[in-house]
Amino acid sequence: MKRIVKKNTRGQSHKPPSALPDKLKERLYPAVLELFAENDFHHVNIREIYRKSGVSPSTIYRYFPSKEDLLFAILDEKISEIGVLVREHIKGIESTREILRKIFWVTMDYYDRNPGVAVTAFITVPMRTWMKEQSYRRDDASAIIQEVVKRARERGDIDSSIRTSQILDQYYMHCYRQIHLWYFNGMTTKLVDRIPAFFDILWKTLAPPHNGS
Repeated sequence: MKRIVKKNTRGQSHKPPSALPDKLKERLYPAVLELFAENDFHHVNIREIYRKSGVSPSTIYRYFPSKEDLLFAILDEKISEIGVLVREHIKGIESTREILRKIFWVTMDYYDRNPGVAVTAFITVPMRTWMKEQSYRRDDASAIIQEVVKRARERGDIDSSIRTSQILDQYYMHCYRQIHLWYFNGMTTKLVDRIPAFFDILWKTLAPPHNGS
């Protein structure tokens, strides 16, 4: 899909992440995510990013007009990887229950392997600021869940009275809640290990009622 070039608040053209050479990404992305994961959003600036990554401010500004543009471009690119992984992992699975469980597993496993993305996206970034960005509105997971729900309705696998939007709300609610708890408790456990604590209950609310109940 062709990416749209956006205008930032300064009226300058925002280049898509693909314009950044891979060698620069390898130096810049980990440094940026580490800084934002370990510090308050407003305490990180381009100078700190330069010190951490070794990428000069002039080079950074060549691609990104501000730290916000840089960070949200990274989040957009990283979060898009989840949808790709989900589609790959649910191939061949027939059970609606197992597909939904796998979607949660892939999401949580991704954040387990990329804690800097999890902390930056769910803890550090001011929501009001992020809500204005494409990375916040990504519909990768939403599109997949909508497809799964549509197929499940056709097969009678889920309660027909539950709206698709309500199921999406449950997905995002549990992601937010589990990441917040994981961070609050010092990130000492794996996010995937939390799935059994909520998924069985979630599925009971989605499954069609038994005849005669």
